[in-house]
Amino acid sequence: MDGMTPPLDFYELQKRQKIRSFSAVVLLLFFYVAAVGLFMLAGWMTIGIFSARAGLFRSGFWLKFAVADILFAGGIAAIHYFDARKNGAAFLLKRLSAKPPDRSDRYHLLFAEAVEAVRLAAGLPRVDALILPTFSLNSLALIQPEGTPAVVVTEGLLAECSRDEVEAVVAHEIAHIARGDTTLLTLVCGLSAFFERLRDTMEPDFDAPGDYRLRRGNISGSTGLLYVTASLGTIVIRLLGIFVTRERELLADAAAVEFGRSPEALARVIFKAQARNAFIGDFSQAYAPLFLIAPSSDAESGDSAPRWSSTHPSFTRRIELLAAMAHKTPQEIGELVRAAQKNRRSAQTIASVSDQTAVPPRIDPNEATDGKEWVFVHPARGEIGPFGLSDLLIGEGFSPSSRIKNLTEGLEGRAEDFPQIREALRHQRQGRPVEMKTLDRCPRCKTTLGDAFYEGISIKICRRCGGKLVDRNDMNRIIARREIGFSEALVRKADVFREKYLLNPSIKAKSDPPPESRLWCPACGFRMMPRPFNYQYFVPVDKCLSCNQIWFDADELEILQILIEQAKGD
Repeated sequence: MDGMTPPLDFYELQKRQKIRSFSAVVLLLFFYVAAVGLFMLAGWMTIGIFSARAGLFRSGFWLKFAVADILFAGGIAAIHYFDARKNGAAFLLKRLSAKPPDRSDRYHLLFAEAVEAVRLAAGLPRVDALILPTFSLNSLALIQPEGTPAVVVTEGLLAECSRDEVEAVVAHEIAHIARGDTTLLTLVCGLSAFFERLRDTMEPDFDAPGDYRLRRGNISGSTGLLYVTASLGTIVIRLLGIFVTRERELLADAAAVEFGRSPEALARVIFKAQARNAFIGDFSQAYAPLFLIAPSSDAESGDSAPRWSSTHPSFTRRIELLAAMAHKTPQEIGELVRAAQKNRRSAQTIASVSDQTAVPPRIDPNEATDGKEWVFVHPARGEIGPFGLSDLLIGEGFSPSSRIKNLTEGLEGRAEDFPQIREALRHQRQGRPVEMKTLDRCPRCKTTLGDAFYEGISIKICRRCGGKLVDRNDMNRIIARREIGFSEALVRKADVFREKYLLNPSIKAKSDPPPESRLWCPACGFRMMPRPFNYQYFVPVDKCLSCNQIWFDADELEILQILIEQAKGD
C-alpha cells in the first residue's frame, strides 16, 4: 500500500544497530576522558615536577592537558572497543566450553533443525547452533567474532524441554538476532567483561599463600585508583546493559510468538527456568544480559532481585504476558508443566538390577591365559613372567635388545628378533594398541560388545555381564536426561552404595589392582585405570586415559544417575 514503509531486512537492522552501538562507544570515551584526566592530574601533583600554581594556571596548560587527555582516552577506548569486539564473545564461548551439536544425538539434532527452521522463517542468512555442557536450563544469542550470529542452549534445556519448547526458545533468541539486539548486547557485554577481568586481577586471592596474597591484594596508591576506575567502569557499562536489555526481553518474547506461534510453549520454558537454579558456571556476570534467564548462584534470583539492578523483566510479568497471548492464566501454565512432568515420569523405561547369574560369563579357552606367552630372561634374576605382550613392553628393564622367550613357539632370543614384538613396538610408537584382539570385547568376560542407546546416547554394552562402555564427553548428556527410570531394587542398591562409599571417608575408589589385572579398553586396547567417576560422586569406575572411555560394571551407571538425581532433589 502507498505510504507504508517496508520492513527492514537483516543487513539493514545490523547496520542500524551498529550505528546505535556508537552511543556505547561515545559513553565509553567520555568515561575514559574523565578517568584518564584524573590519573594525569594525580600523577602531575604526585610527581611534583611543577608546583601546582605554576603548572595548573600557566597559559595554555589546560588546552594541552585536554588534548593529551583526549588522545590518551581515545587510544585506550579504541583498544577496549576492539578487544570487546574480538575477544568478548570468544572468551565467553571458550569459558563455557560451547560446542557444535552432535547430529548423531537426536536431542542435538532436534535443536539444530529448530535453529534452521526458525532461521528460514526469520529470513536470516546464517545462524550457528552451539551447546553448553551444563545441567542448567538457559539459552543465549550472540554475535561471534567473525560476525556470524549463534544461538546457544544448555544440555539441561534440551533434556527438560519438549520439541515445541525448544523451538520457542530458539525463536526467542533468533528474535533478538533479527531485531538487532544481539549486536548491541554482545558489544556491551564485551565492554563490561574487560573491566571485570581487570578488576579480578587486582582483587586479593584469599586462597593463595600469604606473600602472594599480599602482592596481589595490594590495592593502595595508583593500583587502588586503577581498581576504583575498573569498578566504576563495570558499573557504568552494567547500567547501560540494564537499560538496553530489560524491555528488549519482552519484545523478543513477543517476536518469538510471531516466529513460533506458541506463546504457551515459551511460557512453560520460563516457568521451568524460574523453578530451578539458573546458575551457569564460573563466568562473569557481565554477560548476564545475553541469557534467556539471568544466571545466578542464587536459586531464588529473578523476582526477588531489586528491579533497578535486574537485567531482565520479572518472571511473573513475562509469564503473565505470554499466558495472556495463549488465553491462559499463569496458574494454568504451571499446571501444564506439572502434568507434563508427571506424564514424562510415567513414560520412562524402568531399569532393573542386572541379573548377573542368569547367564554365567564364558571365556574362550584360547584366551584364558590372556596371551601370557612371553618370558623376560633377566641377566641377574633369571626368567620372569609369563607376561602378555602389552605388559612385557612396559615391564621394568625391557628394551628391544632384551632377552625374551616365547612359550608357545619354544623360541628364545632378542626381543627385536620376534616379528610380533617388532609389530607391537611399531604400534606403540604410533600410539596404537599393542594387541588388537581386545578391541570391541568386554573387558570382563571377553565377549563381543553390542551397540545400544542409553538416554539417547550411543554406547557399547555387554549382553552377558551388563557392563557399559561410555565416552566421557557424553556423560553430561546422560546425567541431564530423564528417559530412564529406576526400579525400587536399584534405588535400594544405590542407598547401600551411598552408605558404603559416599558416607565412608576411608573408601573413595576401587582398590588399585596390580597392572597385570587391570582391564583392557575395548575402544583403543590400552590399560584402563580404576578411578572414582569424579571427586563429587565417588562411584568407582574404570577409565581409559588414552581415549576418554569409561567402563561401568553392571548397575554402576544407573547407581551414579540415582545418586545425582537424589542430590539435585529431582
